[in-house]
Amino acid sequence: MAAAASTIGSSALAQESKGMKPETLLTMARLGDAALSPDGKSVVYALSFPDLKENKSRSELFTVGMDGKNKRQITTTAHNEYSPVWIAQGARIAYMSTESGSMQVWTMAPDGSDRRQVTDIEGGIEGFRYSPDGSQLLYVQQIKYGQSTQDRYPDLDKATGRVIDDLMYKHWDEWVETIPHIFVASLGEGLIKGGKDLLEGEPYEAPMKPHAGIEDIAWSPDGKYIAYASRKKTGKAYTLSTNSDIYLYNIAEGTTRNLTEGMMGYDQHPVFSPDGKQIAWTSMERDGYEADLKRLFVQDLATGQRRHLNPEFEYDIEQMQWAANGKSIYFLSCVKAETNLFELTLKTRKIRQITTGQHNYTSLQVENGQLLAGRQSMLAPTDLYNVNLKSGTALAITAENAAVLAAHPAPRVEKRWMQTTDGGQMLVWVVYPPTFDPTKKYPSLLYCQGGPQSTISQYFSFRWNARLMAEQGYIVIMPNRHGVPGFGKAWNEQISGDYSGQNIRDYLTAVDEMKKEPFIDHKAIGAVGASYGGYSVYYLAGHHEGRFSAFIAHAGIFNLEMQYLTTEEMWFANWDMGGAPWDKENKTAQRTFANSPHKFVDKWDTPILVIHGERDFRIMAEQGQAAFNAAQLRGIPSQMLIYPDENHWILRPQNALLWQRTFFGWLDKYLKK
Repeated sequence: MAAAASTIGSSALAQESKGMKPETLLTMARLGDAALSPDGKSVVYALSFPDLKENKSRSELFTVGMDGKNKRQITTTAHNEYSPVWIAQGARIAYMSTESGSMQVWTMAPDGSDRRQVTDIEGGIEGFRYSPDGSQLLYVQQIKYGQSTQDRYPDLDKATGRVIDDLMYKHWDEWVETIPHIFVASLGEGLIKGGKDLLEGEPYEAPMKPHAGIEDIAWSPDGKYIAYASRKKTGKAYTLSTNSDIYLYNIAEGTTRNLTEGMMGYDQHPVFSPDGKQIAWTSMERDGYEADLKRLFVQDLATGQRRHLNPEFEYDIEQMQWAANGKSIYFLSCVKAETNLFELTLKTRKIRQITTGQHNYTSLQVENGQLLAGRQSMLAPTDLYNVNLKSGTALAITAENAAVLAAHPAPRVEKRWMQTTDGGQMLVWVVYPPTFDPTKKYPSLLYCQGGPQSTISQYFSFRWNARLMAEQGYIVIMPNRHGVPGFGKAWNEQISGDYSGQNIRDYLTAVDEMKKEPFIDHKAIGAVGASYGGYSVYYLAGHHEGRFSAFIAHAGIFNLEMQYLTTEEMWFANWDMGGAPWDKENKTAQRTFANSPHKFVDKWDTPILVIHGERDFRIMAEQGQAAFNAAQLRGIPSQMLIYPDENHWILRPQNALLWQRTFFGWLDKYLKK
């Protein structure tokens, strides 16, 4: 029997709440990058404001003291400003702006005055870092990749076809026609119009697509070296491997050295020690496994000696920063579905947890003994906090959506532990409506997580938002089933090659345990999810034995063989599916493909909503179309929401609102009869 372990949020309310509306959620201010001044006293940060009518967002910059006082907006333009950092020992702020028509580097005084353009790079840039002494600037720029049709046939200047002769010709939501490179230039009197390409002549990405950014590049303290992460492969080799390395570029000599040769998984996020003698980075052990454990390594740059610092700590290491004395490293880690701040002492390798609580820390920066961190939860989006390095106590220094949140009584978020069918212990978040009354019956939603290796932690999403679902009157059931990190290595790895196995049984366990509660309406339970969560919904539709009354699958895998042959990152398909469908001797792969959801459509009997974007190259839109067509041909009540201009996510404000209205319209129709 499931037992409640802890709760947060409000208790049951006497008065009825109208609940937060999707329009309210989608127009909340959203915190962007933030930076702490060198003296540890001031913060500059970006804040974006979605505009539903204009169907776009506007980003501005603000400053605030680490005591939460003296908040000030320092940009007010018709353009967008992003990624602020302090330069010149805190005398100026550098940032990216579209003021000149494309994204370029600008600087200004801390009060927003004396704005100066620094770069004028054709096509714009995607990120930047100043050297420690402020004399040089590195930036990321897209460069041309491969041959276009017009390169092959100059006379066909209006042809739109692409001639493709190798793999990895698409990635997530783009045709691969450009790749990011790192450039470095000296700062002088005039605008920077170009710099030296660190990967000149090399057809490799740095930073790596699709998600890596400026955090994969670091200056040495003396400004003589740049460390960066790159997977130096192309075509078929690229699509089959996750083997990236950390490279050290000597600016004066123009030479590059591979620091992690022989380490076969993802190596990323290099960070120099304060004295420049060591470098830390995160490393995955195995090639082809993108969800492998992120381990912390340190290397002595003179001797090449490497040390794995956390062999007993089976949780991912994120966003490391060296302490000023070089004796310890701060980092974030998600442990049992809560992301907190930690410190590792290099000499003893002991790890100290700095913060605790039912929340997620999302960023950290330490300057002059002061710690700035972003924090969010299922009930509130990210704000900035001043965290005491010793005690872990946190002072909120921003509260960007306080008035909106105060106007809507908070749901209650409960942590439950449930025993799985294999004897394990599964953490399940249960989110209750603000006006929850245990004497009444409520419709409920089983939330199926994507990834698949992605923890249901205390995150705040502007699409799959547990608070919004609860405020519409639903009890939300969110299981951290097998196959998510944060619960040890074995728990995370169980799902690979077993998509339809233990993790699906975990979903059913969560539903069946909650059905023991008198306030759950057994005839009004829905299952919803995206990506692998969408696969889960399609699979459950053929195996749920009457548990569910409505389904919603967004960007889900319907036909696993189609997925294997149409996705782009083949390392992912090979590892998670176990191999290729034509490998008849591979029992893992054959079990995977035998349990493809499309093979069980004959058992579908429940209304289903399908959502997909046609620019989704990870899980092609044909998957959603096939599922919808199958439901229609079977006579199953069904609806499809398809976007010609969205990818694996829904990014445009009005499309996001359409998503929410369609989502709740479908659930209300079948679960609130």
